[in-house]
Amino acid sequence: MPGLALFRRRVALSPPAVLAMLYAALVAVGALLLKAPFATPEPIGWSQALFTSASAVTVTGLAVVDTGTGFTLFGQAVILVLIQLGGLGLMTFAALVLSMLGRPMGLSSRAFLREDLNQTSISELFRLVRLILRVVAACELAGAAVLAVVFVPADGLWPGLWSAVFHSVSAFNNAGFSLYPDSLSAYVGNPIVNLAVPALFIVGGLGYMVLHELLERRPWRKMSLHSKLTLAGTAGLLAWGMAVFAILEWTNPGTLGELPLHAKLLASWFQSATTRTAGFNSVDIGQMHDSTSLMFMSLMMIGGGSTSTAGGIKVTTFIVLILATVAFFRRRQTLHAFGRSLGVEEVMKVLALAMVSLLTVMAATFVLAISHDGDFVNLAFEAVSAFGTVGLSRGATGELDGFERLVIVFLMFLGRVGPLTLGFFLATRVPPRVRYPSGRVFLG
Repeated sequence: MPGLALFRRRVALSPPAVLAMLYAALVAVGALLLKAPFATPEPIGWSQALFTSASAVTVTGLAVVDTGTGFTLFGQAVILVLIQLGGLGLMTFAALVLSMLGRPMGLSSRAFLREDLNQTSISELFRLVRLILRVVAACELAGAAVLAVVFVPADGLWPGLWSAVFHSVSAFNNAGFSLYPDSLSAYVGNPIVNLAVPALFIVGGLGYMVLHELLERRPWRKMSLHSKLTLAGTAGLLAWGMAVFAILEWTNPGTLGELPLHAKLLASWFQSATTRTAGFNSVDIGQMHDSTSLMFMSLMMIGGGSTSTAGGIKVTTFIVLILATVAFFRRRQTLHAFGRSLGVEEVMKVLALAMVSLLTVMAATFVLAISHDGDFVNLAFEAVSAFGTVGLSRGATGELDGFERLVIVFLMFLGRVGPLTLGFFLATRVPPRVRYPSGRVFLG
């Protein structure tokens, strides 16, 4: 029946549109709630409400209104719900999209959007969603319990418990929203905060496939290639970021220079972990050297694991780009990692994702530089932070006007929805109708 075929074609093309509309509707509802008079002690404008809602739904963390003082308990609760729906919604909807694509939903799959087509049953999809819900609940409750040990003595029983819950949810979802005006800078030397909070956003940023294999306690040799690349890449980036941040900022009086040794090490660890889409900070980001800011921008663009609460182009994408570069210089036709090979198709996908992301950030930075006559490094940092859904800022957020805020909102929205939408089109195989003779182009 032609009508049924047309319906199926529409359904097959619907996941990216549904995902975008879902997030847009959530942003709109959040803005309406945050604009309500009982959500703020002082009235805020529509642009501020929209910006805050978009930042929460996309789990970014950039703020034009101080979360702790600019919103009432109701307003803070709205932000927390938006963060939870935004972070959890992406993972569960990602599972739905993969299922509709006909991709295998077995959690030991080799890589995201890479296996051959194979229909997935509804029971497997529901089992996956239940697993995600259990992991989220367990991690956020454990994080809140640990943080309460610090926040309750400092803020009192109920404010401390609320702060612990808020920061736990915000951290696991890689949101970066904090109830304190200086984020977590007051706890720069506190080992509990500097270990618990990074643990939350690292676990939240690994991705459900990796978490499932870890929960199954699979030995390293039996893990999928995707999990091995994600875990190895995450560990390497954490070590690299910590070492470089410590070296560059060790004597900077605005960041690490005035801190004792243990606080310097904790702060270096915290900043390295938070840069990859978490958005919290325990030192003044605006006081960093430009060289450190450039290193932060590179980490923010990379982001976390695929189909996780993290943003960026993803760790596996970055590693495949590195492997492709190495293979080129070694004159190899295929990529090799952990005893597995990757072909040209994977390279084409990561090149498309990386190029689209880079052009988007460059275009947005160009627009911001035209509209806002300010420090270029701060604007570029803001654009990368928004697209990577990180939430770190060198102070440019509060200086943006209405149009510039819309640019940042667009970047946050695209950074959250874009990678999965692009993955949908990259996963859709369309046989070519016309074949052309091969040509030759001289490169380099």
